[in-house]
Amino acid sequence: MVKSNFDSENVVTLVSGLPRSGTSMMMKILEAGGMEVLTDNLRTADEDNPKGYYEFELVKKMKERQDWLLNAKGKVVKVISALLKDLPPDFSYKVIFMRRNMAEILASQRKMLIRRGEPTDSISDEKMEKVFENHLKQVKEYLKSHDNFKVMYVDYNDVLCDPEPHLDEINAFMGNSLDKDQMRGVVDTRLYRNKA
Repeated sequence: MVKSNFDSENVVTLVSGLPRSGTSMMMKILEAGGMEVLTDNLRTADEDNPKGYYEFELVKKMKERQDWLLNAKGKVVKVISALLKDLPPDFSYKVIFMRRNMAEILASQRKMLIRRGEPTDSISDEKMEKVFENHLKQVKEYLKSHDNFKVMYVDYNDVLCDPEPHLDEINAFMGNSLDKDQMRGVVDTRLYRNKA
C-alpha cells in the first residue's frame, strides 16, 4: 500500500477557482459555518463583490514567502487556481474548488474591467475561454497527481439554485464540523447577476 502524504492533523483549507467563479461566496459560507478565515481585508467590498473579497495579499507572493502558511493551519484561505502549483509540498491541503458557467465568468470579468476603466477588447471571449479551459484541465491533473491535496469541486450555479445538498457535501468534506444553518443564510441569489 502506498503511503499517503496527507497529514489530516495539519491541514490548510483552501478555496480556489478562476477569478469570478464564486470563491468569495464560498469563503463567506465557510466563515459563517464557523471556520476562521485568513484575510487581511486590504481589498475592501465594492460593487463587484458587495460582501467582500476575502483576500490575503501574501498569497500573491507565495514564490518569495511561504511562512504565512504556518499561521494558516486549521483556517481557510483563498488561493486562485493559477497559484496552487506554487504551494509548498510540506503542507496538506483541503481544496474547495469553485466551478462556474464559463460565459458567466467572462461576463462578470468584463463588467469588472469596465467599472475599473480597463480595456476589455485585448482578447476575445472565445480565446479566453480556451485559455481558461486548458488551465482548468492542467490544474485538475496537478491536484490529482499530488496526494497532499484533497479536492472537492463545487458548482457555483448549482449552489445558488439548490444549496442544501451542496452544503451537506461541504460540511461532510470538512468533517461535519460546520454550522449548516448559518451557512445556508449566506447563499444570496440577489448577487447572482451575471447569468448565462
